[in-house]
Amino acid sequence: MKTTAVRIHGVRDLRMDQFELPPIQEDEILVKVITDSLCLSTYKVAQKGSAHKKLPDHLDETPIIMGHEFCGVIEKVGAKWQDKYKPGDKFVAQPNLGRADTYSLGYSFPYVGGESTYSIIMNEAIEKGCLLPYHGESFFEGAMAEPLSCVVAGFKANFHLRDRNDYDHTMGIKEGGNMAIVGGTGAMGSLAIDLAVHGEKRPSLLVVSGRTEAKIEHLRQLYPVEEAARNGVKLVYINTREYEDFSVPMRELTNGAGFDDVFVMAAEPTTVNQSEKLLGWDGCLNFFAGPLDAGFTAPVNFYNLHYNATHYVGTSGSNTQDMIDAVKLIEDGVVNVGKIATHIMGLNAVSDTILHFPEIPGGKKICYCQKEYPLTTVEEVGQADSSEFAGKLEEIIQRHGGIWSAEAEKYFLQNAPEIQEA
Repeated sequence: MKTTAVRIHGVRDLRMDQFELPPIQEDEILVKVITDSLCLSTYKVAQKGSAHKKLPDHLDETPIIMGHEFCGVIEKVGAKWQDKYKPGDKFVAQPNLGRADTYSLGYSFPYVGGESTYSIIMNEAIEKGCLLPYHGESFFEGAMAEPLSCVVAGFKANFHLRDRNDYDHTMGIKEGGNMAIVGGTGAMGSLAIDLAVHGEKRPSLLVVSGRTEAKIEHLRQLYPVEEAARNGVKLVYINTREYEDFSVPMRELTNGAGFDDVFVMAAEPTTVNQSEKLLGWDGCLNFFAGPLDAGFTAPVNFYNLHYNATHYVGTSGSNTQDMIDAVKLIEDGVVNVGKIATHIMGLNAVSDTILHFPEIPGGKKICYCQKEYPLTTVEEVGQADSSEFAGKLEEIIQRHGGIWSAEAEKYFLQNAPEIQEA
């Protein structure tokens, strides 16, 4: 069977290729990919090529399919898995295989990745539970289960002393504590706000910082302080642009006690250093941002480490249980990932979008892999295209408060042009 896929052939060398997939083996599954949610991690991969730890050598000889946040429909099932999976079942993919070499779906293999029309899920991934059933209404929300699972993982990875006079730790953010999300105006920060406000374990104070007032105001609209208050969370947004050291005004919001949990969403040394100053006793700093520089460092206050029991964690990706939890959060409507879907596109627009990812504002960019469509913001669908199709799509979007929805997706899938074979 032919597939069309965005593959990496080398540093900044992304191409949309058509090629034959090999016949599936009895322990493999063929899937039709409907949506892939683009991630900054793929931009980092494109910048480094084989120097990236998740990519193999010799990309010029064996290019790799990109895209690790994907959702679709099972097309064909090998004999080994026919009792568990059926054609027509919806799925989401957990890219993390838990391997020592860090190889993952959408990073490391020639026949599986989210930026494709069809992919082959190999036996290793299926045995490790990486092909998860999905019963959500929309495919785009399923594609965002992976980024949400990364936030779920981060919230789980933080830890605190159960008692000041003991060494027993309890895992997870501190319920009823003080939490800060530094540099939290991006897509992952948005998901962290949503989970902190609506999740099972919530802080009593949540402070979200950023340096761009327009982005902060957008967050206020998406996650109002009044809604947070109804869920028992005091939500405060703060613009730190004018402060030489943002830890001073942010600590004041805790009456000097400091924060129990600090999530750092920007890989910048000064930001990390000032975030460390936010920590209260037994405070946990989660370095959530993934640096491009393998030599990235920032100062650590060892006085606080020694006397105030501060500690540091970092998480990259998630595990299968995190994905299961994220899927349930989406299916149950606990977290509304649709709020951060700001762009749509077809597979034809993926390569250029990835290569210019940091220059494109907004939240998550959703690729409809079976379609041909330019990168378009959700709010500008009607302006970018004067066709009857775009007009109808715009009506649906407006009916849902300007947010991409299952109804908009259904109409798009039924009417947008199919990706063309070369």
